[in-house]
Amino acid sequence: QVQLEESGGGLVRAGGSLRLSCADAGRTFSSYTMAWFRQAPGKERDFVAAVNWGGAITYAESVKGRFTISRDNAKNTVYLQMSSLKAEDTAVYYCAARAGLSSTSVPGTYQYWGQGTQVTVSS
Repeated sequence: QVQLEESGGGLVRAGGSLRLSCADAGRTFSSYTMAWFRQAPGKERDFVAAVNWGGAITYAESVKGRFTISRDNAKNTVYLQMSSLKAEDTAVYYCAARAGLSSTSVPGTYQYWGQGTQVTVSS
């Protein structure tokens, strides 16, 4: 069973940095592909980044070079380091998990979700 809980959101000025964490209380973390999505008010949930259990990483074009996803299987935790933040990065950020090796950017392919953490970037 996968149980995800995000932390690390908050208010930051444009150009600043934040690190989000997502801890899995279950015992099968290492065999899951982990991803971050975000959803701004009135918009669809968008893919941000993913890392599979083999360590392969994919990013949305909008965050390449600014965000870094990583995972620590010993701590059952996935991170999202966000730098050079922009006002348009403001959203609720969700951690998600899916069984299997392949990473996808489609929210419906992820079986487990955290409750989300708010990130607000002031301009």
